[in-house]
Amino acid sequence: MELLKNIILVIISPKVGWEEVNHTSIPTAKVRNNAFYPLLAMLAVACFVPMLYDKTITFAHSLMTGIVMSSSYFITYFICSYLLGGFYPELVKTQAATGRLNDYIIYNLIFLVILLIIRFVLPGMFTPIYFLMAYMPYIAFRDLEYLVLKKHKEGKFLVISSAMMLLLPQIIIWLLNMIINNH
Repeated sequence: MELLKNIILVIISPKVGWEEVNHTSIPTAKVRNNAFYPLLAMLAVACFVPMLYDKTITFAHSLMTGIVMSSSYFITYFICSYLLGGFYPELVKTQAATGRLNDYIIYNLIFLVILLIIRFVLPGMFTPIYFLMAYMPYIAFRDLEYLVLKKHKEGKFLVISSAMMLLLPQIIIWLLNMIINNH
């Protein structure tokens, strides 16, 4: 329940949410295993919902879409963790700092995955979902204090990390779809 509360707080009130994440100190592995991975599975299942209201969508298409969508966010988590740790070595000097960076990435990706689940469940292309994705950098911004970055690096880190979390899944989706469609 505490994990669910943290996720909701981070989305609804990022400042309070990140303070609660910092206060409760739920291990990153628990957040990943009990929230992120199940949400990726829910995203894969949600990709089948459009079959109910759009008769042109086949089971095979839904299956591929589910695999591509969930895989893209799974891969994004690890790429972001690796690259941000490389670009900002001060964020991975200690076990606690590495955990904070990974929490930062996971909670932001959880928000994006929840938006995608909603997108697939609602009929048609629900356009406001794409505008809500622009809220993710604000959630990330409210966590900069939690990450304990040097003041002159915060802006650059926010832009790089937000761009990575928003764009990497789209690039991976594009690449996977290109591979699938060429065979």
